[in-house]
Amino acid sequence: MLTKWFEVRDERFEKLVLPNVHVDTLFSEGRWLEGPVYVPAGRYLLFSDIPNNRVLRFDEVTGLVTPFQHTASFTNGHTLDARGRVLSCEHLSRSVTRVEHDGSVTVIADTFEGRRLNSPNDVVVASDEAVWFTDPTYGISTEYEGGRIKSEIGSRNVYRVATDGSIKAVLTDFVQPNGIAFSPDGRTLYVVDSGRKPAALYAFDVGHDNVLENKRLLRECDIGIYDGIRLDRHGNIWAGVGDGVQCLAPDGALLGRIILPEAVANLSFGGPARNRLYICATRSLFAVYLNTTAAHPQQAYRTDATGV
Repeated sequence: MLTKWFEVRDERFEKLVLPNVHVDTLFSEGRWLEGPVYVPAGRYLLFSDIPNNRVLRFDEVTGLVTPFQHTASFTNGHTLDARGRVLSCEHLSRSVTRVEHDGSVTVIADTFEGRRLNSPNDVVVASDEAVWFTDPTYGISTEYEGGRIKSEIGSRNVYRVATDGSIKAVLTDFVQPNGIAFSPDGRTLYVVDSGRKPAALYAFDVGHDNVLENKRLLRECDIGIYDGIRLDRHGNIWAGVGDGVQCLAPDGALLGRIILPEAVANLSFGGPARNRLYICATRSLFAVYLNTTAAHPQQAYRTDATGV
């Protein structure tokens, strides 16, 4: 035990954390916080408060949290592309959108084979500039996080949207696909199934023509569920769970934990050095400096590639 915040399970974890830091509580007035994305050009973090249908903004310079969007279509996950444009997963509109530099909004995806999506949850961008996202039914199951409505698709899938706008279902056998992230080299895709009991984290090789191969179970969650995930420069996986954040080696071995008083939904690397982990945990936004960084600059803004 380095401090009360860190629990070491493997000596490799000691090299990833700092003995003289503490976890900062930046905000504690949310209802269910999600989808953090760090915007380096403005040194601020955007994050969702889904049931309150708003997106909030944490200013890294002033330390203030202020409203960014009051009516936010029950937005969940965000990412940022290499051009600095924010991509959002919107529960209520059942779409993935992108805000252009002039303020206009581009719909990346809202249907598949002529049927409306469920409620896009989490999104990343691959090295070929394609957009990958998960589409569970959390946002159409109750009014609390969107609107109650029957799924038109009838399954919960993971999709890939190519740069020409074509969309393909790349995974169709998950109960509730949730967190998604690429390895630093882009050759492995990690996807959480939070509807499985127990919730689990899977890895896939990204093969020719972006076909996912060699599905393997990395780890089952022992406390709560796996939710959002991020990768550091060493390929370690930082995953939100019921009592904080787990740090997993690329093979799924548990290296250690960040212990928090609330269940963690999602997280994002940020800060000028990309070494600060921002954590959305139920009602609170936490942050902690680590002795590692995001895998490369785009991952600091919650993306895994060169952008779109």
